Amino acid sequence: MNRQSFCTTATTAILLAIMAAPHPIADAQERDTTPVPPSFTQGEAQSDVTRLYQWKGDNPRTANVGTIKSADGIEWTVPAKTHFQSATQAADLYNEANGVKPEGIADVDLEAIPVIDAGVDEIFTAYVFGDNYFEFFVNGKLLAVDAVPMTPFNSSVIRFRTQRPFTVGIMGVDWEERLGLGFEKFKGAPFHQGDAGLVAVVKNEAGEIVSVTDASWKAQTFYTAPLKTKECLVLDGTIRDSSKCSTEDTADGTAYFAAHWPIPKDWSSAGFDDLAWPNAATYTNDFVGVDNKPAYTNFTDLFDDPKSDAQFIWSSSLVHDNLVLMRTTVGKLSK
Repeated sequence: MNRQSFCTTATTAILLAIMAAPHPIADAQERDTTPVPPSFTQGEAQSDVTRLYQWKGDNPRTANVGTIKSADGIEWTVPAKTHFQSATQAADLYNEANGVKPEGIADVDLEAIPVIDAGVDEIFTAYVFGDNYFEFFVNGKLLAVDAVPMTPFNSSVIRFRTQRPFTVGIMGVDWEERLGLGFEKFKGAPFHQGDAGLVAVVKNEAGEIVSVTDASWKAQTFYTAPLKTKECLVLDGTIRDSSKCSTEDTADGTAYFAAHWPIPKDWSSAGFDDLAWPNAATYTNDFVGVDNKPAYTNFTDLFDDPKSDAQFIWSSSLVHDNLVLMRTTVGKLSK
């Protein structure tokens, strides 16, 4: 076989192999962009109501969970099915409920915080402020959960050992008092639409920032309420956009709707394909409203580091989206 024939044959073989071989990105796009229709519920959850936590200090709140059935017969836990009662609670960065109120990061004894094993190699430290509740995963392993589901507003620190690259998954929950409706009781309003938001910083053992929450994270919604009408929810492929829904309080929201989607079992694993998930939406400190929350403002040099400013992230609606899954992958060391 001459050189030209060999090259032609080889090229043809390579092209055929490429066309025949599975294309993970294309397959992922085809698989993940198939829209998953929501299940709708209407009214307030009345079943299996359990009290997880109660704060009796300033602005007392009770964090309950319950179940409600959708029109298609599926039973949903609202606001979310959590590991609050069974998992390790994250160490306090600032937590009024536990009397932990440092004036800044210099007053926090990081070495006293146990290191959670999520692999080998390096030690990392994650700092998280969530409104209201979070669960923190690394490569699919649940490391810690928020110590306070609702109020008082707190911030947390998690030390863990793993190796790069690693995937961080955070489940964020905006808690509710009108279970299944997304409403809370606030300043005399029995049906108030609260808001959410989460900010996080991950540092290595040398104190260098290796990851911050920003628009590069993925964020997908799995529970949206309150919806005055089902039609206000815009569904386009994997986009679940409630940002056009009404944000007004009401005297009676018992007839409002909620939308629910099933959570993938492996959503926090390194191998989970989040290609088609929307990127996180980012929000300013002023928009979230953290100027009166020392769990954040005592650590602005940490969360608002001018070299790598962590941003508040969530889905497209801080108000309506109550259960949001967020992911990012921290890459390999540069050579």
